[in-house]
Amino acid sequence: MGAGGRGRDAQGPPPQLSPTRGRSTSGGWPDMAAAKTKATAMTMVSTSAPTTGLSATALRRIEALVIPVGALVGSALVFSVFLLVLGKSPLQFFGLIWTGGFGSAFSVQNTLLRSAPLILTGLAFAIPARIGLTVIGAEGALVLGGFMAAAVAIPLVTGGWAPQIGLPLMALMAMLTGAAWIGLVGWLRHYRGVNETIASLLLSYIAIATMNFFVEGPLRDPASANKPSTMPIGELYRVGPIPGTTVHWGLAAGLVLAVVLHILMTRTTFGFAARMTGGNVRAAQAQGLPVGFLVVGCCAIAGACAGLAGFFEVAAVHGQANASLVAGYGFTGILVAFLARQNALAIVPVAILFGALAASGGLIQRRMEMPDATILVLQGIIFVVLLTSETLYGRIPFLQPRRTGDRT
Repeated sequence: MGAGGRGRDAQGPPPQLSPTRGRSTSGGWPDMAAAKTKATAMTMVSTSAPTTGLSATALRRIEALVIPVGALVGSALVFSVFLLVLGKSPLQFFGLIWTGGFGSAFSVQNTLLRSAPLILTGLAFAIPARIGLTVIGAEGALVLGGFMAAAVAIPLVTGGWAPQIGLPLMALMAMLTGAAWIGLVGWLRHYRGVNETIASLLLSYIAIATMNFFVEGPLRDPASANKPSTMPIGELYRVGPIPGTTVHWGLAAGLVLAVVLHILMTRTTFGFAARMTGGNVRAAQAQGLPVGFLVVGCCAIAGACAGLAGFFEVAAVHGQANASLVAGYGFTGILVAFLARQNALAIVPVAILFGALAASGGLIQRRMEMPDATILVLQGIIFVVLLTSETLYGRIPFLQPRRTGDRT
């Protein structure tokens, strides 16, 4: 028996339910309305209006905003000390970030261009996180999705297919590849008990190695002497910019997906079931939820987002698949999702913030004579401070509701 089976046997069989308990009379999904009503009732019993006059929900939302913002401020202070040790001016540094990210129309468009893949990779981390999974394999799904989009474009370009047919096929192939790649992580986690963090990280290395094998071997364009690449997809298969800007349509796709996935995870039965599963797997099983379907489904959605980011990197930025696809967007998306508290809508402004950091790297390098990797140091400090700030949730007295009764 596999690892997943041994884990279930060790825990014992799930609680036995009557034929109708926890399920709808139609025989499909459990009665989500009843479950939501029960959860709301338990919350009302356990908490009352706090001394501040704000509801418990409002306090939680304020806390979810105050702590990440505080983490950003703390990171800036720590990084300022780092700059002072190097003999550099923190005020000049952060001023250049503003100038390079938002100081002109060109800077804003450059920021939005760099934030487009971060929105998609941030969603690729946030969706599995809502079901309790820490999947860090968006980088691999992006690389493999972009490579597959470039690979499927080769016969389409040589065969003279119309771009109206070719581009959707490329996008579909990229999304299906990413969905299958990260979906495999969910399958391994649920059915075989394999840790999803380790599995997704190792699969990222496999994806990058696979792309390198084909780009440097069977699918290498003979004309790419200095930098091994696939055959260029051609101008007809390039995704153009949004009219009036230099930003490609990947930004619009990211914005639409952020809204759609926010609605999916907060306003639908699927989203409620996923969040319930993330809170307590055994309780979800006891309610009759299809936990395996939810785990694999959330991972597949995440992979599709990362694969779509890879498609836009090929079709709108590079025009072919090569080592430039391995740009770290998948790993930066983890930080974006963390700072946004896995909220699909909050991912958008956070991704723009990190896009501004990336866009200002060159300006900082020229004006302050600091390496471009300085921005990576700042991102690392933000990540460490952000992880440390996680311990503050539920521990700030004035942001906690006053409890007047026991849980039932």
